[in-house]
Amino acid sequence: MTEHFTGSFTQQEPIPEAGIEAAIAVMRHGRLHRYNTVEGELSETALLEQEFAAEVGAQYCLAVASGGYAMATALRAVGVQAGDKVLSNAFTLAPVPGAIASLGAVPVFVGVTESLTIDLDDLEGKLDQAKVLLLSHMRGHICDMDRLMAMCNAAGVTVVEDCAHTMGAAWNGVASGRHGAIGCYSCQTYKHVNSGEGGFLVTDDPHLAAKAVMLSGSYMLFERHLAAPPKEAFDDIKYHTPNISGRMDNLRAAILRPQIADIATQCQRWNDRYYAIEDGLRDTPGLTVIDRPKAETIVGSSIQFLLLDWAASAVREVISRCGARGVELKWFGAAEPVAFTSRYDSWRYAPSKPMAASDRVLAGIVDMRVPLTFSLEDCALIARIIRDEVTRINNRMTA
Repeated sequence: MTEHFTGSFTQQEPIPEAGIEAAIAVMRHGRLHRYNTVEGELSETALLEQEFAAEVGAQYCLAVASGGYAMATALRAVGVQAGDKVLSNAFTLAPVPGAIASLGAVPVFVGVTESLTIDLDDLEGKLDQAKVLLLSHMRGHICDMDRLMAMCNAAGVTVVEDCAHTMGAAWNGVASGRHGAIGCYSCQTYKHVNSGEGGFLVTDDPHLAAKAVMLSGSYMLFERHLAAPPKEAFDDIKYHTPNISGRMDNLRAAILRPQIADIATQCQRWNDRYYAIEDGLRDTPGLTVIDRPKAETIVGSSIQFLLLDWAASAVREVISRCGARGVELKWFGAAEPVAFTSRYDSWRYAPSKPMAASDRVLAGIVDMRVPLTFSLEDCALIARIIRDEVTRINNRMTA
């Protein structure tokens, strides 16, 4: 009998009861705005910032409206202006080049390797083109951060990390987001904590932190933050930094605080599911599993594999046949953007030149969410379905 999977690839776990109760308390008192507090009260947002800073080992943290807003604010804080070039990944999601373009800056795309990380050799040849790298740890794959930081530091290139897919991950024991000048994270529903939308920005630099707080729309209420620099850090910037409002509110912060407290447990649960799927896919003819380096501590909230050098029609057939059996796969090789999948040449607001080696990798990337609502048995079933359909089509191609 042909096996089918009947679960949902978009269903999240419920918000923790502690978050629901805290959110109800905020709604009952009505003080949703982060600066709307009564005498002696610490806002949920300020407490969340303090707790997330401690979680990743940062001096300063700012909670904002989205991960995309965090990236754009980080770029503004490090001095990116209209017309500037900013290095970034060719393999990423649209909000990353979108953050660059929102400032009137120009993305310079850097290639992707078969490990799905930024191509450090390609980056090395482009470091003289920009002063800032917006590095996307796309789909949770972390490159050799020791080599990357050595290269960028030597070239005087400031690194801003997009950690939308790596909250809880690390490279050589250093938390993702803590290698560069600023780390940015997302709290959007399909990330590692869920407030619908939301984001964080972390840094150890008091000047950058102060600029980010002012940019987010603190007015002159920056002293109400618990994870911001002392008021002296604001003296030189508070009259010159524009207010580009993008604050997080207390309702979302209340929902997030218990999730942040439980992030290590959740990451382990994701990894259990990731490795169950990976084990089931290994040694499938025609399919390349992405081996993860020992230095990388992963968070397996999604999984990718490669169908390298397959015809587009064959990849589409795998996706279609798996879909008919309940397994929802996405493909980053399609010529036209579909849902959240798109390629560097899809973003017509950003100039690009073909990159043959990267185009070959992109044409083979198949992507799948791994929700925590899946059981380990679900993951084994999903792997069997993918293995079956890939093997079927691969055997036909090689017959």
